[in-house]
Amino acid sequence: MADPDHYPDELWGVEDPRITYLPELEQYAITYTAYASGGPGVALALTKDFHSFERLGVIMQPEDKDAALLPYRINDHWALIHRPVGPTSAHIWISYSLDLQNWGGHKKMLEARLGGWWDANKIGLSPPLIKTSQGWLMIYHGVKQNASGSIYRLGLALFDLNEPELCLRRSDEWFFGPEEPYELHGDVDKVVFPCGYTIALDGDTIRIYYGAADSSIAMATGSIQKMLSWLCE
Repeated sequence: MADPDHYPDELWGVEDPRITYLPELEQYAITYTAYASGGPGVALALTKDFHSFERLGVIMQPEDKDAALLPYRINDHWALIHRPVGPTSAHIWISYSLDLQNWGGHKKMLEARLGGWWDANKIGLSPPLIKTSQGWLMIYHGVKQNASGSIYRLGLALFDLNEPELCLRRSDEWFFGPEEPYELHGDVDKVVFPCGYTIALDGDTIRIYYGAADSSIAMATGSIQKMLSWLCE
């Protein structure tokens, strides 16, 4: 819940939380978008029980959003994936920190393409990255603008486990898009937008929880190995 009295960066609300468990701290890290008059910024909170929270405040100034942490340090640094907004486009970046509050070493991870691509001009992280034997698997959203408005669809990319800014593979096609009536029509038409998932005990079955047309919450079930095979074929 937003707390604008103590955190003015949340004056206009909070949205899109992404949760990562950090074994080193024995806590869950929640990255979320905090809104105020300056625009959306990336904020961070820590919790052990989801009853009490330690808010660290805004860690990436506006305009920035679509953020999630990797679950452990890379070369002694925490890694944050996020999406700053530029004048004409928005790409996915990664930044590093020793203390979860001061961030640097900014590197572009994935660029929005130009032209008629399904992910032209604006992309962003969807749920937190998934660690696999082949690399960090990213589910990301791309936005295509046409005469009828925007279409939000999902693609896949794979990154090196030790150098997560290094993209190994990226899908040319989208693999999940709005098809059902509740995905096509709502407050914002033609949107599928996941921020979280659960993985079954078999280590492969994934349940993706997503916003549908900004009006309802839905779930889709899939296979991590099938997603990797599709991406790498």
